[in-house]
Amino acid sequence: MHSETIRLHTGDRAVVRDLTAECRDFVTSYGASSGLLHVFVPHATAGIAILETGAGSDDDLLAALDELLPADDRWRHRHGSRGHGRSHVMPALVPPYATVPVVGGRLALGTWQSICLVDLNVDNADREVRLSFLEG
Repeated sequence: MHSETIRLHTGDRAVVRDLTAECRDFVTSYGASSGLLHVFVPHATAGIAILETGAGSDDDLLAALDELLPADDRWRHRHGSRGHGRSHVMPALVPPYATVPVVGGRLALGTWQSICLVDLNVDNADREVRLSFLEG
């Protein structure tokens, strides 16, 4: 298995950050023809999603999460910015991992699919994402 960590700066607002290019580069760097790419974010307040980006779906996801998980004072987990507790609930809806098949040396994503980091936590602007490739 090949594995490495990439570091990202997500800023001070909720974000959907496309990781597809980084994932493609990681798989290509090993020259493998088939296997599984596993993407994992080791943070209690972020997730990995596979969705269309650039056509509004990323903004729609953030809007839906804002409706489901408002940034207000209802959360029992209270430290950091207002509504920080929602960030700790979000990984139950957007899990901290995704696995993507690699076939013929390419990510087997659909035409409009991208691998994305979803981060609602405005208190932590620096993230790590673990990429692991299992040849098969």
